[in-house]
Amino acid sequence: MKSDRLLSILLLLQTRGRVPAHELADRLEVSVRTIYRDIEALSTAGVPVYAERGRHGGIELLAGFRTDVTGLTADESRALFVLAAQGAHAALGLDTAIASALRKVMAALPAPHRPAAEVTSRRILVDATRWKGGPQPAADLDTLQDAVFTDRRLRLRYRHSDTPQARTYTVDPYGLVSKAGVWYLVADRRGTPRLFRADRVHSAQLLDDPVRRRPGVELADVWEALRRQVEERPGGLDVTVRVHRDRLDLFRRLLASWLVAPPHDDGDGEWVTAHLAFGLVGESRQLLMFADQVEVLAPPEVRDELARAAASVTDLYQPRQRPQG
Repeated sequence: MKSDRLLSILLLLQTRGRVPAHELADRLEVSVRTIYRDIEALSTAGVPVYAERGRHGGIELLAGFRTDVTGLTADESRALFVLAAQGAHAALGLDTAIASALRKVMAALPAPHRPAAEVTSRRILVDATRWKGGPQPAADLDTLQDAVFTDRRLRLRYRHSDTPQARTYTVDPYGLVSKAGVWYLVADRRGTPRLFRADRVHSAQLLDDPVRRRPGVELADVWEALRRQVEERPGGLDVTVRVHRDRLDLFRRLLASWLVAPPHDDGDGEWVTAHLAFGLVGESRQLLMFADQVEVLAPPEVRDELARAAASVTDLYQPRQRPQG
């Protein structure tokens, strides 16, 4: 609706200062021409807004103008109280701040919407951690936060999962991301986007140099590119298996990252066929968790790998004679 769009423009200008017309159009999913018509409507309504054309131009409110907007709808009021897990705020040292902020928001809400917002806060809980994820190593986010908010470079001592020794990197941070209870630093290293797990950072030193981000690139853009790299990483080894129906749901949940297509029924009664993509032959050993409920049909080298692994486990648990004293 136009009234919602006008309010959104007003709030964006109030919080961001000068904003290019094309950026407002992208954010609100309308044309630039519509944005200029909306600016005229705001000006007619008495809002001191003006536009400057040119390379560094944009739309801006007159300096010092502020408006107190409290006309939240019922759904907007509820949405404010459906927040991420408290653990995310605690890790950033903001658990007390978020509680205080919500109390202030509650006091500022229109009276008719307060009961709905209060019920929402008691009836909706968001827990971002995975089931049975186990204890996570503690991550020291203080220095990482400082670099993110002060726009300075970082020198990290960082340990990768496949190496015991930490390495040194100088990076340009874009921001921090919490995914499934794990914090990541998103940063450029020599102009290339990289992802660093916060709990693998052995030490972080804030440098005096200002951050060197790529022009026009935001945290959300870099995160999306890195997320796609991780989730869409091609496997070099195509594996065909058959799965017993009793274990199909568990198989889907645990091996979702390697499935290249939904398992399909070949009319074999108790079994269905699935196709996986592994990076290495050794990755296929995780299929052993299903014992005889999953059978590899192809390729032969994966069958041989699992046969060797199963034989070594059998040998490990064979009864052994005690040495004669």
